[in-house]
Parts: sequence; C-alpha cells; structure tokens
Amino acid sequence: MTRRLELHPDRLFPADPTTRAIARSLYAGIADLPIVSPHGHVDPNWFADDHHWTDATSLLLAPDHYLYRMLYSQGIDLDRLAIPRHGVAPETAMREAWRVLAEHYPLFRGTPSRMWLDHVFAEVFGMDVAFEAATADLYFDTIGAKLATDAFRPRALFDRFRIDFLATTEGAHDSLDAHHRIQASGWNGRVVSTYRPDGVIDVEHEQFAGAMRRFAELTGEDVYNWHGYLAAHRKRRADFRAAGVTATDHGHPTAATANLSPAECETLFARIVGGDWTAADAELFRAQMLTEMAGMSIEDGMVMQIHPGSVRNHNAGLFASHGRDKGADIPDRTDYVHALKPLLDRFGTSTELSIILFTLDESTYSRELAPLAGHYPCLKLGPAWWFHDSPEGMRRFREMTTETAGFYNTVGFNDDTRAFLSIPARHDVARRIDCGFLARLVAEHRLEDWEAAELAQELTSGLVRRAYKL
Repeated sequence: MTRRLELHPDRLFPADPTTRAIARSLYAGIADLPIVSPHGHVDPNWFADDHHWTDATSLLLAPDHYLYRMLYSQGIDLDRLAIPRHGVAPETAMREAWRVLAEHYPLFRGTPSRMWLDHVFAEVFGMDVAFEAATADLYFDTIGAKLATDAFRPRALFDRFRIDFLATTEGAHDSLDAHHRIQASGWNGRVVSTYRPDGVIDVEHEQFAGAMRRFAELTGEDVYNWHGYLAAHRKRRADFRAAGVTATDHGHPTAATANLSPAECETLFARIVGGDWTAADAELFRAQMLTEMAGMSIEDGMVMQIHPGSVRNHNAGLFASHGRDKGADIPDRTDYVHALKPLLDRFGTSTELSIILFTLDESTYSRELAPLAGHYPCLKLGPAWWFHDSPEGMRRFREMTTETAGFYNTVGFNDDTRAFLSIPARHDVARRIDCGFLARLVAEHRLEDWEAAELAQELTSGLVRRAYKL
C-alpha cells in the first residue's frame, strides 16, 4: 500500500500544548519572511546561465554529501550513486542511482536530511505519496518533467523561494565570471560571492601550487614575495568587493592565529613558497594569515567568517578514488580561547572589525565561544553548523550560548549548502526551532510575548542583515 507524504503544520514545535500554541503564533509572524542566505556553496553558474536541470539525481543527490555519506556508511559504493570520481561521472544511469536512494531512504529516519528532502518533495514538487522503492520511478519521472518547465529553472525557483540574498563561495584564485554574467543579465536576483582564500594559504592542500600560479595571473603581482603576496590579496578582495561581496570565509583546520613581526613573516613565507616547510610551518602560516585577513577586513570592511575544526578527507582511500568533499570530513576538538588570543590582542577591541565564529566542537559553546563573543566587540557567533544544523543541534546552540552571549551577539541562520532546493527547508527548520525556544521563554515568564515576537523577526532577518552588512 502506498503511503502518504504529509508535512505536519506543527512539526518541530514543542509537545506541550501551551508552549506549542505560543510557538505557532510566533512562527506565523515570520514564516513568509524572505530568505537571507549569507553563506553557502551553490553553483553561481546555475543563475548565470539559467539552464534547465535535467534529473533528480544530478540535482538532489549528487551535490549533497549529507545523503551519500549515510549511504556510504552502509556499504553502498559511490559509483552506484553516480558520484563523480575526481570530476568524472561513472557509468551509472541517473535513474538507477535514484532507485538506490529510494530503496535505502529508511536510513534517513530521524535525520535532518529526511526533513529537508520531504520538504523539497512536498513543497517544491508537490508530491503527496511517500518516497520509497515502489515510488522511485514516479518521483524520478515527475521531478524530471517539472525540471523541464520554465517554472523550475534556477531563477524562477530563486524568486519562488523568496530569496532576498544568496552568497556563494569562490577562492582567491577563482574567476568571478559567473557573478559578472549575473550582474550583466538584468535579472534582479541578488547572488554574490564570498572571498575564500584558503586555496592560496593552505600549503598542505595538494592544489596549492596551481592555485598560486592562477593567483599571480589574476593579480599581476609577484605572489612569491611576501609583500607582493599581500598586495595580491588586497587586489582580489577589491575585485570581490566590486562584485558586491561583503564577507570572507576561512576554513582552516584550527582556529590558531599568530602575530609575527614583519621580518618573521618574510622568513616564514620564504620557507612556504620555497618548499622547505614543515607541518608546524604550515600551521603557523595559516595562523598568521588569519591575523593578516583581520587587518585587511578593517581596511575594506569585509566581514570575516572562521570555520575551523574539520579534519578534511579523513578517509584516505575515498580521497584517492573520488577526491575532496565526498562526505569524509570529520569534526575535531577545537580551541578558541588560546588560539584566537594573538589576533584578539591586536584587533579584539576594534569596532571596525566583525568576525563570525563557527564550531564543530559543541563543548566550546558555553566554555569558550559564548564568553568570548559576550566580551570582545569584534566577535559574533555563527549558528549551529554542518553536523549540528539539526533541530537538536540548533536547540543546543541556543541553550548553551544565550545565557552568556545573548541573542544579539549571534547572527541568525545560514544554510551552508550546495543543495539549492533544500534552502527553504533548512531555513524553515531554523525558524521553527527558534520559535520553539522563544515560546519556552515566554511560557516560563522570562520574556514578554511582544519581546519574543521582536526576537523572532531579529533571528530570522534583522541579525543576519546587520552582521553581513546587507
């Protein structure tokens, strides 16, 4: 018997009837607010070209490592899911890969991925029967037929989703051609990049040498000289600013910062570009560059985002066969109090610098991050991130940070996704969880109802717009 697909209107709200009623009322005031997505990894070429997507697998499964990492954990080879090996797609037919996902969909019970996908299926594609092996072909054909229509082209969905702002992420060595084409097209959708210089900072990255060559070509600077290298960053940042960019992003393995003298910087950089570096040198260089980037942010006004603490490509075999970003990044313990001190000693009291901190180490929320953001003017807390952008993770974030940092030292929600169609679902989850948290404070007489209504607006729209200077 085919089962129904239904999204309960009170999903994720508190179970207690009194608190649920308050949450429901708060949510009604923000449910339809425009989406502000200030940090993500959607392909900007989708909006530059506005071409039709072809099928459910390439749109919904292939870009979403949340999905295929779960399947991989159950012994399913990525080739069966049509996941490319170093950019080259396997022979697997897209329909067959979709059937594999449908057959194993029960694996996602209780996970955020299940909520997001069900939201996409029901709200975006209008499906009313459950996704399972028996309905795999129905889903694949229905989605494929809709994707062939103009109503499901990228720009049309952008408008339908009420997205007010969408940030992508490009490296210092990447072209901004797609963004220039968007701006020249006359379309009024606001899609901008984010300056991510990791490719020309992390000497341990296997593509560092090639990124540096491209960095030199784009800037015309001698990037193998310390002063030329810094000048190249300033040029590229200016290019990004001219394209509407307001933020940078730094995905370092740790939050380490340094404050070396100019002579020490030149000596260290000579080892980095000369190939005579150690792992300790690589870490120190990344640390110094966070401090250098903070100084440049004071100069040009760009907001810094620091996303540390992920051990990238933990599965060496999978990295060798399929390359980066295949679901094998694992959270690590992360220190902030000591790691950030060199940068904060130099810039921490600046009111012209804005740094948004993220973590994959939840143990730091109440011990380190909330007290830091609750003191230093330049620091704000990013939302629950990556492995923790779940209902439970979002609740833990609020519970562990609010008492020390308050609400106004946080920056709202960002989805940090490559899966474009899941953006409304992810923002809806965040709005529901925040309304549930605020409703509890009202029910406990810790907030007035009008204060909670104001905060719901702030957590959805106001904080993010101010934090990212939109």
